[in-house]
Amino acid sequence: MKTSNRTSQVILCLVATATIALIAVTITKSRSFLKESGTGKASEFAANPQIILWAWERPTDLRFLDTKKFAVAFLGKTIQLKSDDVVVRPRLQSLQVPEGTRVIAVARIETDRDHIPSLAALQREKTGRAITAMTSLPKVSEIQIDFDATQSQRDFYRHLIFDIRRRLPSNVRLSITALASWCMYDNWLSDLPIDEAVPMLFRMSADGKQIANRLDAGDDFNAQPCRHSYGIAMDEQHPKLFPDRKVFIFNPDAWTANAVREISESSK
Repeated sequence: MKTSNRTSQVILCLVATATIALIAVTITKSRSFLKESGTGKASEFAANPQIILWAWERPTDLRFLDTKKFAVAFLGKTIQLKSDDVVVRPRLQSLQVPEGTRVIAVARIETDRDHIPSLAALQREKTGRAITAMTSLPKVSEIQIDFDATQSQRDFYRHLIFDIRRRLPSNVRLSITALASWCMYDNWLSDLPIDEAVPMLFRMSADGKQIANRLDAGDDFNAQPCRHSYGIAMDEQHPKLFPDRKVFIFNPDAWTANAVREISESSK
């Protein structure tokens, strides 16, 4: 981390080499970042930006963001479970955000269909360590896990979440993305040690229309962890949302100032 009197700018550039994944971070700023003082409670998070932009795997320049209105959740690692192996791919594309931006590191977990993962204790241990290691990235105040776990993978996922929460510092929040069906019809999330589950209201499966109709009618999710935020996409219509909740937004295209301006205008 370097300090100067030039315009505030943060560049997170994660580069993989043949032998080891190295994270190169260049920060040009006029003063040090202030450390987040939250304790991981959802009520204390309310004072933070209510709109969070998901920054997926592409070069992303968000230096134009108003940090009072927007936070950024960036894909930090993609983890593939393959037989007994855990294959970790770090972010390979640059991410630029203004000084003071609230930053959430996201771990995407995928499973190999041709080499069914064993989901053994050692595989869970390696996965947990790979995810908690993201707390070493600059100014990460929250870890988010993105895993569309099947019914047979839930026990593995449940134990993984408990393992990660035990390893995380108490001031680092832990959240997960959640299929809308988990939130509406299934209560297996309720006893997990997470600060919130973000219901994904886009790219929904066959029951998506029924869930959207219930939300439009004023119904809420059955699972309590799903009542803090929503996940929506720029390219899809979304059902009715409660106005006092955070909104995570996925953009299938590159984020631009015009796209963010459109969000700002629609949220007024």
